[in-house]
Amino acid sequence: MLSGFFNYDNPVWRFIGKFGDLIILNVLWIVCSLPVFTIGASTTAVYYVTMKLARDDDGYTIRSFFKSFKENFKQATLIWLILLLAGAILGVDLYFFARLFNGSSTVKTVMLTVFLAMALIYLAVVMYIFPLQSRFYNPIKRTFFNAFFMSIRHLFRTIGMIVIDGVLVAAGFVFMIPPVLMIFMLFGFPLLAFINSYILSPVFNLYMPKEERTEEEELRPLFADESEPVSSILMAKGDEQLKKSEDQDRAKEDMTE
Repeated sequence: MLSGFFNYDNPVWRFIGKFGDLIILNVLWIVCSLPVFTIGASTTAVYYVTMKLARDDDGYTIRSFFKSFKENFKQATLIWLILLLAGAILGVDLYFFARLFNGSSTVKTVMLTVFLAMALIYLAVVMYIFPLQSRFYNPIKRTFFNAFFMSIRHLFRTIGMIVIDGVLVAAGFVFMIPPVLMIFMLFGFPLLAFINSYILSPVFNLYMPKEERTEEEELRPLFADESEPVSSILMAKGDEQLKKSEDQDRAKEDMTE
């Protein structure tokens, strides 16, 4: 009984092992995000690993992180810079109408409502865009399109992610609740990505190519003309090459033991 409990394949130890991976990911994400303009690539790489963890697809955490970081660097960086610019403009507008605008109160209320609605849309897109970039091949325009419409199509999951992430961040950094703050210091952003990945995995399964899905439901385009090829909507990134490399490494390790 004890030997079964301490077996690494035991679900309890596998779950604990995932938190060890999150600690490693936190270090990698912080180091690779230091230049700031690389935050998009490092965030995409984190989601690449956490999505694998959510699917119980074990692998080498560090190798998987840098594989995704390298493959997605150019496009993820452009996406991040676009989001950064849009977020800065949106933030300035909100600050202006909330603090500096001295005109009509009606105008102020209307404009604040409009920009707050845009801020919610912005957050919804952010929740999906880097996970999508980590999992699917698409041009930048299509990735933004998919993130926007997927966030609407799966609205309850979108709201759930925003609320959960918002509560955790507020508890840790706004209200400075010691236990939550300690958890963030240990696991950092990858913890949020890990939670989001469990919410997003069933969603992404709906748009995977038929040969890669175990579900029986039909794969349909995402808010697009049904005559348009599915591959132009969402093209899944396979992990075959990485798995092959990992299998070869494991075989080498077995031979040396």
